[in-house]
Amino acid sequence: MIALSLAEVAAAVEGRLVAADPTATVTGPVEFDSRKVGPGALFVAFPGEKVDGHDYAAGAISAGAVAVLGTREVPGVPMVLVADALTAMGRLARVVVDRLPGLTVIGLTGSSGKTTTKDLIGQLTARLGATVAPPGSFNNELGHPYTALQAGPDTRYLVLEKGSRGVGHVRYLCEIVPPRISVVLNVGTSHIGEFGSQETIAVAKGELVEALPPDGLAVLNADDPRVDAMASRTRARVVRYGEAPDADVRAEDVTLDDRGRASYTLVVPEGTAPVRLGLTGRHQVSNTLAAAAVARELGMPLAELAPALGELGLVSTRRMDVFDRPDGVTVIDDSYNANPASMSAALKALATLGRGRRTVAVLGYMAELGPFERDGHAEVGQLAAELGVDRLLVVGEPAAPIHEGATAVGNWGGESVLLTDQAAAVEVLRGELRPGDVVLVKGSRYRTWEVADALRADVTPGNGATA
Repeated sequence: MIALSLAEVAAAVEGRLVAADPTATVTGPVEFDSRKVGPGALFVAFPGEKVDGHDYAAGAISAGAVAVLGTREVPGVPMVLVADALTAMGRLARVVVDRLPGLTVIGLTGSSGKTTTKDLIGQLTARLGATVAPPGSFNNELGHPYTALQAGPDTRYLVLEKGSRGVGHVRYLCEIVPPRISVVLNVGTSHIGEFGSQETIAVAKGELVEALPPDGLAVLNADDPRVDAMASRTRARVVRYGEAPDADVRAEDVTLDDRGRASYTLVVPEGTAPVRLGLTGRHQVSNTLAAAAVARELGMPLAELAPALGELGLVSTRRMDVFDRPDGVTVIDDSYNANPASMSAALKALATLGRGRRTVAVLGYMAELGPFERDGHAEVGQLAAELGVDRLLVVGEPAAPIHEGATAVGNWGGESVLLTDQAAAVEVLRGELRPGDVVLVKGSRYRTWEVADALRADVTPGNGATA
């Protein structure tokens, strides 16, 4: 963060100082976890029923914090008092980015692929200048300003993903940190239980391009009609990416190797170049094209861009992380989250990587599908059967329609079983896995990651196989 006096902080957040020196300067990060506080920091105390940040205010000052941003006084602690700490963080973030004229803010949204694509863009922009694009999904009203406040005088690029649970959420995040470049990936069915329809999701996602200034840039997925149509909702210039023949940045001649990694010809107005990705999954073609479109607009030449795409790697955890165990079992850990679109992409990756091998899918519940919950899960199970997955382990009763959808496919040669919990899935895997198997683990933060962790722990280099 840029250095700010407490007087400047108080003015930015519309707060008042209590027991604080107005000239004292915040030189360190803004943190809401007292364990991360260091010298020069500003600690944000959020009230809570179980954990109240104000109880850790004195400890934060002892650790070197200049002051505490909070909603009630703490005796002996220099405070910036505000009515709402979360709103105050947003206001502070806006002041900080407004004071960084050399900063380019890149915002992206979509129903799936946000974090991965944010990571890809961040890796490319880091080649062009100092970049803030931290691992993970800091895409809500807290994570968004928290990430923006990490930008400093030397930061050239700030890459922010924007989540949404309803109309107006993306607009609010854009008010906190206005984007110069907006990237919209797709309009799927993630959180459709909260939105009600894909049309409403499109309305919400399109708020990102509506927030652009006239001299901004909208990067839109030409392969998604709902995204492509957002061109009419922005005053900014539009660049389209995808495999559509009229896309400005497109992929041609896509092929997959035996590890599910794509190669393609990158086509841009300046020419063409071969790209060979190191990431698993056919869907990574679209993600890398979005990143390529941004990097190209920021000045990366084609001769540098094409090989850079091939060097992109995973940054955030549990997202298409493929690893081989010493016993010959290959695991695809995509357990961070799940929705119908990402389930489809992961199952297709399993089918590709598992050609000629036995495939096993451990699938958990997909949250926030509302009235589409049963059909959404059943369609995933149907797809797994149609792709020829050999063994389907469905974890938890809420995910039962996946099992039902798979077993309803009459000509499927595989087998599905509904299990009570993650421990049961681990027990089955330990009893059944054999060298050469390929296992996909995916679910909607429903602790399905415990299965992936068990598969990592069972066999480590040098200790042989236990499965």
